[in-house]
Amino acid sequence: MPTIKQLTAIEVLDSRGRPTVKAGCVLDSGVAGEASVPSGASTGAAEALELRDGDRRRYRGLGCRKAVMNILNAISDAVCGRSFDTQGDLDQRLIDLDGTDNKRNLGANAMLAVSIAFARAVAAETGETLYAHFARLAGSSTQTLPRLTVNLFSGNKHAGGTDGGGVAIQDVLLVPGSAASIDESLATVWSVYQHAAELCAERFGSPPLTADEGGLAPPVDGCEAMIDLAVEAMTRAGYEPGRNVAIALDIASSHFYRDGVYTLDGETLDSESMIERLGAWVARWPIVSVEDGLAEDDWEHWPSLRDTLSDHALTLGDDLLCTNPARIERAIDTGAADALLLKVNQIGTLTESAAALKLARDAGWQVTVSARSGETEDNWLADLAVGFGGDQIKIGSITQSERLAKYNRLLEIERETDWPVVGWPRR
Repeated sequence: MPTIKQLTAIEVLDSRGRPTVKAGCVLDSGVAGEASVPSGASTGAAEALELRDGDRRRYRGLGCRKAVMNILNAISDAVCGRSFDTQGDLDQRLIDLDGTDNKRNLGANAMLAVSIAFARAVAAETGETLYAHFARLAGSSTQTLPRLTVNLFSGNKHAGGTDGGGVAIQDVLLVPGSAASIDESLATVWSVYQHAAELCAERFGSPPLTADEGGLAPPVDGCEAMIDLAVEAMTRAGYEPGRNVAIALDIASSHFYRDGVYTLDGETLDSESMIERLGAWVARWPIVSVEDGLAEDDWEHWPSLRDTLSDHALTLGDDLLCTNPARIERAIDTGAADALLLKVNQIGTLTESAAALKLARDAGWQVTVSARSGETEDNWLADLAVGFGGDQIKIGSITQSERLAKYNRLLEIERETDWPVVGWPRR
């Protein structure tokens, strides 16, 4: 029965240079675990609250000293010297201590950092790998590695745009569908990325600029030109689009949805027209997943979107679902989606994330375990995706250390286990 002896916490910087939280958990045995947590730029309205300081004189109000102090004071007082039989017991203590529906008292950033640090410490104490520990937490017996979905091009908020500004959609991602391993997947993506960078230099006459998650951010004339450029990069790299490499899209529609209409590359579309447009894209290009194709509060039209895409692509919910069991249940009941983008900091604890995972699995959904735009060099996400039996993993591109830390951890796990990569899609 693990007993928490001490919690530590500091404010650290994420990959965008913004503050986030790092926590440490020391058990009575002397074994310790640490975890730093990510932060999103494209955030859903129903996400658990990241506690920020609000002092505009320091990091323009984005400081996390309040969250750090909550770990050192209120949370430490509540858990230090206490034993916890399970991860669920620790997480429920945090949830009860916070006492709100969105983690606004303690902060989801503080709670998640403690939740993962405790998991790491317990795994170390018991001699388990972290992915095996996560698998036990989730009740998962899957022995596969997730299929990569890797950022190639980025627009909107990930590329410094404002709502409705620049290229409207958020990410064009590569899915190395024929690759049989993580190693082969990364080599495939690297080749396409390099050819895409060369294409951008030829076409736009400037060195490649990158977005928050390392994806290229070319000054293309709209979404369709960006998708065309991705297909051309695949072909130049010697791959057959749709057979060797496919496309996943993160539309992030909530960011260009106002008053019941979508403003897409200067066009104004109602929900039916937006669904028709996405259906045409899926028919034209080798697109196998569409994330947040409609806005997070456009619930009425999501079932129609799923019906339109279901023969060709996943209807993946991010802002729609926010890894929130109540919203996932609503989506299951209404037929609004068939895939969950799982982000643990959207809900705030590992236990709640595992509950969201179970709901999705019981409904027969696919699950993509995802990083955020603001990441750290901590690599626990790779273990989580493997342990939770994720069908896909969405980390970002292959150019920045906070992303590469997770890809490199996947390579290590692949070497340790020799497990196969999940087929696309797993049925």
